[in-house]
Parts: sequence; structure tokens; C-alpha cells
Amino acid sequence: MESIGGAPGWAWLPFLVIVLGLLALDLGVLHRGDRAMNMRDSLRASLLYILAALLFGAWIWHEFGSDAGLRFLTGYVIEKSLSLDNIFVISLIFGYLAIPAALQHRVLFWGILGVLVMRALLIGAGTALVHEFAWLLPIFGLLLIVAAIRMLRNDESTPSHGQAHLLAALRRRLPMTEALHGRAFLVRLPDPSKPGRLKLYVTPLLLALVLIECADALFALESVPAILAITQEPYLVYTSNIFAVLGLRALYFALAAMVTRLAYLKHTLALILIFIGGKILFQQFGGHVPPLVSLCVTLSLLGGGVLLSWRVGLSSRAPDQAGRRRADNGGLRRC
Repeated sequence: MESIGGAPGWAWLPFLVIVLGLLALDLGVLHRGDRAMNMRDSLRASLLYILAALLFGAWIWHEFGSDAGLRFLTGYVIEKSLSLDNIFVISLIFGYLAIPAALQHRVLFWGILGVLVMRALLIGAGTALVHEFAWLLPIFGLLLIVAAIRMLRNDESTPSHGQAHLLAALRRRLPMTEALHGRAFLVRLPDPSKPGRLKLYVTPLLLALVLIECADALFALESVPAILAITQEPYLVYTSNIFAVLGLRALYFALAAMVTRLAYLKHTLALILIFIGGKILFQQFGGHVPPLVSLCVTLSLLGGGVLLSWRVGLSSRAPDQAGRRRADNGGLRRC
């Protein structure tokens, strides 16, 4: 069988079977009805996606060797880590458009289909450019370092200017409803300008889907070059990307409320981008960073950032709890 994306054609079959099986299980079994996904369900679904990614990585290790297996796992961890920042953007979009929790999974699920196509195009273009023009790789490294600096300086407490402009442009050009119409992305309603006739309207649910897809496209412009620093094999880049994104959508409901408590999340992700950008530049001058080292450094940075955020959160809550206890004790003495 011919090679497709740097791998034998048959190697794509297990990937497609696992991904389509996970999507069918997600939509057809776990979420047949529209209901809010609680933290327990979110963690269970996320664990299922992580287990599937690890099993696929073990299969790659067995079929193509330890180096390919390590590159897949490193790409998966990097994409998963950088995706955490995207959770905050998604929660902002849902909050801005007042999308109820029971319908958020529907938007995220159908958004995956767009991601499958979008990432394929970006990764195909990126790997082709790097193979054809090797001098682009150090430029990618510099762009990652610039992206890290911008990540530290940006305030994402409100939707970005780009998203606001896109939202305004869509509202000017498309007929939209102000309120949701159940789980529908599109709805036919009476046309005010033509009595007796129906007109197709876009609901806020479809608007949320479009904005999330656009945000993911912008995010991919940073994450794809980061994985290209690990490997330029389209098969490894694409499969690790997709497994990470699939798991992220499942993990969203558990992390959306927690991500704002990770005080050092942006610092951690910025350090990961700086490490990857520096790794690219180091290798351009004859250096070599083994895949195992890249994996260990990424995991250490991510784990250290989460641990530091947790400890800072505990120390900041301690004075508040002590103050409440003193107030309660004072009230008891006054009584």
C-alpha cells in the first residue's frame, strides 16, 4: 500500500477506527440527550480519551520503534498542554453568547469535525513548507518565542478584538436570532419583509461554533509549529494533534471552572513555547535534543506550573479562612 503522510496507508486504519469509534461512543452512547456534563462524567470521558491515545502511542512504538513512539507522546503532551489555554477562550465564548451548559457539549462535538479537516490542512501545509524550505524552521522557532511573550502580555478576561470584529461582521451579514431555539444551529422563522414566507436564521449556537472554530484555527498556528519542532512526519504530527484535541473537548467541563485558578498557567505555557523555540534554534546550530528529553522537560514544566498554582491557591485561601474563623469567634463571644 502506498505511503500517505509519511506512513504506510495501512497505518491510518487503526487511527481512523479508534477516532471514529470514540466519536460514535461519545455522541451515540455517552451523550444521546442534551444534558449538562458534570465533573465526574468529564473526567471519565477524558480518561477514556487519554487511555486511547496511550494505547495508540504504544502501538506506534511497537510498529515503528521507540523513537517514533516518543515523538508521538511528546507531540501529544505538548498539544495537550498548549490546549489548556484554549479552554479559557472557549468558556469566554460560551459565557458571552449565554450558551447553557446542557448545549455546550453539542457545540464542542460538532466543532471536532471542523478540527479534523482544519488540522489536516495546516499540518499538510506546514510539513510541506518545512521539507521544501528548511530555513523556515528557525523562523518557526522565533515565532514561538514571540508567541510566548505575547501570551504573557495579553489579557484574556474578555473576548479578543478579532473575535468581537468577527461577531459584529457575522451579525451584519447574516440573519440571526437573539434567543436560542432548542438545540438547532439553524431555524426557519417568518420573514418580516415577506409575510407568509419563512426565512432561514442563524442561532447563537451556530455562532458559538463558528467563533470556537476560528479560535482553534488561530491557536493551531502556534501549536502546529511547536509539534513540527519535535517531528516533521505528518502522520505523527496529525495523530498526536487529533488525540490531544479530542481529549481536550472531553476535559473542558472539568477544567473550565478550574483553569482560572491556575495562576501560573500562562507562565507555564509560555515557558513550554520558549523551550520548544529554543530547541529549534539550538538544533539549527548543530545541537541535538533527544525526544525523551523534550518529553521530560515538557512534563516537568507543566507539572511544576500546576503544583505552584495549587500551592499559591492554598496559601491565598488560608488568610481568608482564618479571617472568617476570627469573625465567627468574635461573634460567639459577643453573644
